[in-house]
Amino acid sequence: MPDSVLVHSPATLSNLGCGFDVLGLALEAPYDAVRVTRSATPGVRIQHLDPYHLPTDPAHNVAGVALLALLKAAPDAVGFDVEITKGIKPGSGVGSSAASAVGAVVGANALLGNRFSKMELVDFAMEGEAVASGARHADNIAPAVFGGFTVVRAVTPAIDIVALAAPPLWVAVVHPQIEVKTSDSRKVLPADVPLKLATRQWANVAGLVAGFLTADYALIGRSLDDYIVEPARLPLIPGLAAARRRALAAGAIGGGISGSGPSIFMLNKTEATAQAVGTAMGEVFTELGIEFHVYVGPVATEGARVVSA
Repeated sequence: MPDSVLVHSPATLSNLGCGFDVLGLALEAPYDAVRVTRSATPGVRIQHLDPYHLPTDPAHNVAGVALLALLKAAPDAVGFDVEITKGIKPGSGVGSSAASAVGAVVGANALLGNRFSKMELVDFAMEGEAVASGARHADNIAPAVFGGFTVVRAVTPAIDIVALAAPPLWVAVVHPQIEVKTSDSRKVLPADVPLKLATRQWANVAGLVAGFLTADYALIGRSLDDYIVEPARLPLIPGLAAARRRALAAGAIGGGISGSGPSIFMLNKTEATAQAVGTAMGEVFTELGIEFHVYVGPVATEGARVVSA
């Protein structure tokens, strides 16, 4: 086994409209590059090779906390040194914290002969997610580990992830350069939901999963609507409604807020449509005078992976 590995850990979409804290999707790009090196010195040491000035104290770093959880289960591993180059901007809404946490534990697991299952890796990485958002949720962690389309059926009393293959899809994501912290965006959510509204939401979750399983793009499009979370977060993301309208006019199947935002995702049948949709959404933020990035790519068939020793 090598002493050091480099892992690419993908961006992810969470919620997918109707599936708050339950549904997730892995993207081919962007991704975090995480180098994990086994060390004879106990504990975890973090170094960031990017401009985001994230904490390097392992107790306050998502990758560090995830690795500390893994070390509790594998004390013979002794310690790890980690270098992180973030290709996913923090606060972007495409699973930045999950990518770092997952990349770290996938790398450490490879150095330990892959002794831990993917479910166990999800458990470790969720500890890091709790640092970022204040909650142990797996809707970004699961697709970052498994790839494809994932359903988080439960995280207590045991983690239960359903990993499914996604039909051929291209994703256009526009990331306006404003920050929406996950912890802040969760504060605006309603504490109570009327039963009639909840029923509509459950129906969409069922429809979206069925649409993915049967490659029924029309059903996917009809099922992406979110009646509960997105309306509460709408004021946090200027241009959201206009971006959605233009994306649909350009041929998108449907979409919505990615995670807690501010990124907006749209699913598409083809690369050409995804490119046109990305351009259309970008025009909205150009008109608003807000800088933005656009990512266009296919759904990833696998999650975080070792790319070199």
